[in-house]
Amino acid sequence: MTTPHRPHPHSRPEGRAAGVVKTFLLAGSTLPAPGLSPGLHVVATPIGNLADVTVRALETLAAADVIACEDTRISRRLLDRYGIQTHLVAYHDHNGASARPKLLARLAAGERVALISDAGTPLVSDPGFKLVVEAAEAGFPVHPVPGASALLAALVAAGLPTDCFLFDGFLPPKAGQRRNRISALAGVPGTLVFYETGPRLAESLADLADVLGPRPAAVCRELTKAFEEVRRADLTALAAHYADAEPPKGEIVLVIGPPLEEAAGDADVDAALIRALKDTSLKDAVAAVAGATGRPKREVYARALAITQAKGGDADADA
Repeated sequence: MTTPHRPHPHSRPEGRAAGVVKTFLLAGSTLPAPGLSPGLHVVATPIGNLADVTVRALETLAAADVIACEDTRISRRLLDRYGIQTHLVAYHDHNGASARPKLLARLAAGERVALISDAGTPLVSDPGFKLVVEAAEAGFPVHPVPGASALLAALVAAGLPTDCFLFDGFLPPKAGQRRNRISALAGVPGTLVFYETGPRLAESLADLADVLGPRPAAVCRELTKAFEEVRRADLTALAAHYADAEPPKGEIVLVIGPPLEEAAGDADVDAALIRALKDTSLKDAVAAVAGATGRPKREVYARALAITQAKGGDADADA
């Protein structure tokens, strides 16, 4: 059984001298940072737009004794924007083995350690996982400070089912391993989400289309930034587009719809439309039934229009 580390009752963490009030800037005002409990604070930061940071994140970063981050140059931009003077230390894949013991020692001394990534929520495809595991095993409190996440932002923008999804990080860079991984995920009955790089995007989309077929998908790029782009189509069309385009720049999230059901017969489509039209508009019913059956949206719209007109109803011209 692990015995929790406890700070000496009279110890004073570095930078916590009596009378020192830590502050941050918000909307042109200097605000005091409230007291912060000892422990590891896992803080989400903006994925692009620095205005997306939460007030609680600013309070935590300002009040912390030290901030562990992937790249001090990137994190310094956020801190400078909000007038935060907390000391930054690098913690990333390449120095994790040597940096973790130092951070754990700070926690043992009763300090408030904040953990951030270059962007978004720590532990989602970044090196924070091992630090959280070792901190928890040692009995130190781990406090989540939620906020921005590229994964969730892409799910919101993609227009694909969100009730069940699987996030699988980055696909393998080698073609054979990548195709094997895609095949292993082909039967997952939910939306698939991946991170990808610009140079590998076309190859990954080609393999995804080849293995998964023409599933609906979205390429979400530079979310929350000036050149934000969400391109929606089926995997085959997206693969063809990016095969002929220059590799896109910026951060990319791929969102892929769940497996298509077996092609439904006309009677099945009509029955599904009649059910959907009881509760939703024609436009929404068409979108839902087309997504569920795999039938072309234009064809489903024509059948929905016929059903609506047969009942003497008004069609939604925007469908």
